[in-house]
Amino acid sequence: MEALRLQLTGFMRQPAVQRALPLAGLLGVTALAGLAWLALREPPQRDLFRGLPDTEKAAVADVLSKGGIAYGFDKSTGAITVSEDDYFAAKMKLAGEGLPRSAPDGDTLIDSMPMGASRAVEGEKLRSAREMDLARTIEAIDSVLKARVHLAVEPPSIFLRERSRPTASVMLQIASGRSLSEGQVEAIVHLVASSVPDMAPQAVSVVDQNGRLLSQSTGDGAQTDRQIELQAKIEDRYRQAVTALLTPIVGAGKFSTEVHAEVNFAERQATRETYPQNEARLRSETGSWNSDAQGNGGAAGGIPGALQPNAPVNPADPGAPPPTLDQATAQTPAAPGMPPFKTAETFNRNFELGREVSVTRDAIGTVQRLSIAVALDDGPDGKARTAQEIAALEALVKGAIGFDQTRGDVVALSSRKFVQSEEAAADVPWYEASWVPLLARNLSALLVTLVLLLGIGRPLLKRWSAAKVEQQVVEEQRTQQLGTEIQAELGRVAAHDPEQPVTLDMISSTHDYTDRAALIRNFVKQDPDRAALVVRDLLKDGAKADG
Repeated sequence: MEALRLQLTGFMRQPAVQRALPLAGLLGVTALAGLAWLALREPPQRDLFRGLPDTEKAAVADVLSKGGIAYGFDKSTGAITVSEDDYFAAKMKLAGEGLPRSAPDGDTLIDSMPMGASRAVEGEKLRSAREMDLARTIEAIDSVLKARVHLAVEPPSIFLRERSRPTASVMLQIASGRSLSEGQVEAIVHLVASSVPDMAPQAVSVVDQNGRLLSQSTGDGAQTDRQIELQAKIEDRYRQAVTALLTPIVGAGKFSTEVHAEVNFAERQATRETYPQNEARLRSETGSWNSDAQGNGGAAGGIPGALQPNAPVNPADPGAPPPTLDQATAQTPAAPGMPPFKTAETFNRNFELGREVSVTRDAIGTVQRLSIAVALDDGPDGKARTAQEIAALEALVKGAIGFDQTRGDVVALSSRKFVQSEEAAADVPWYEASWVPLLARNLSALLVTLVLLLGIGRPLLKRWSAAKVEQQVVEEQRTQQLGTEIQAELGRVAAHDPEQPVTLDMISSTHDYTDRAALIRNFVKQDPDRAALVVRDLLKDGAKADG
């Protein structure tokens, strides 16, 4: 270790390394600042899906690429990640494409069942497969994102005389902002109950992700919820009618509507049975009568209206039927001087009387009273609306809702100055605005980058610049000293060797007077014309200096 430390120290003390250290440090600080900027500027990542097969990952990546959403892969878990800001947009795009499609179903579970499994394991696998199939079927319903089904079914046994009926519970994850209607909940209940033998719909419980029981079909609580839902739908229908009427007239955001409907949920049924007096009809009639004349025992008798077999035959019409008792009596002349006959009759008459049965059932959920309040913003000129304009709008609203004065409907319109949206936005704290997190990330990344560059990078840059200047000065001094030494050496050689070419640099670099005089004599001998030019230039410079 000591030898390694000494080698490292020696390496760091080398001049080349010392000169390169400031630049290397500057590059490292710049890279660190860049990494800090990228890490702080980008929003945090969130897992989009985990455990998908490669084919599903390729399909998801293709959809995200076409949608312009940046994504990444977690190397440790293999999950697809997107930024926090793009998470819900990515979910919507993938849901529109029907991805992912690799949700397990019952067939997959049955196919993966090992050979030789026990009866208990096989029963649990089959129950789980049925639960998965039911969950996948329920997820096909609109507004349902995920579903979990739990079945409580006793296995068949010959040792049990009485068995408990199967039950089921369904856990639903409903999309945000959506809800299931009562009909959809009943459909889910009957779907599960019909898929399991001997299961009653009352044995199925449906719960959403908020812990709210959706399958409560009986009881005061469920009845109240249905009544509140029906009342809200009625009020919303009237509110939409008023909004659709006033929006083109006064403009969107220039009015506010509130509706309250009193709905009659009382159930009443009445049965009435009447017998009209003027509709009596004779249904049947039976009876008899007797007549007795004093001193005339041969008077006619019998049942009135019946044929008399022993009555005399009419000689004018021998083929005519025998007369009835009434006719025989009428045809028998009374004996002269005899008093009138005494008659006794008995009749039984049956009459059919008219009957009317009516059943009256009042409709449930009828509107008893309607109250609508509309607040209008002032006109475009900032002045309150006139009474004529408000009256005209009130007449339009009454016509749109079917105003009925007999049931006590109320429609109230008022013109007021609305609070401006800027003032409303001023009430919201500025630190809760959507642009604050983005600005904070960018400012923090910029601040860290400036601290790294100015606090560490700038001193390193100055040190590197100073070292570079110092190195250039040292190199220039070394070059100048080396050149002077070489010129001096050449001058000494040329002074002793008259044939050696002499230059002006040799003369200027020679400090010895004897050697310099010898160099000048050799220079004049070798190049007299150039020497004359040098002397002339020296004389001009001296004249300028004297002047």
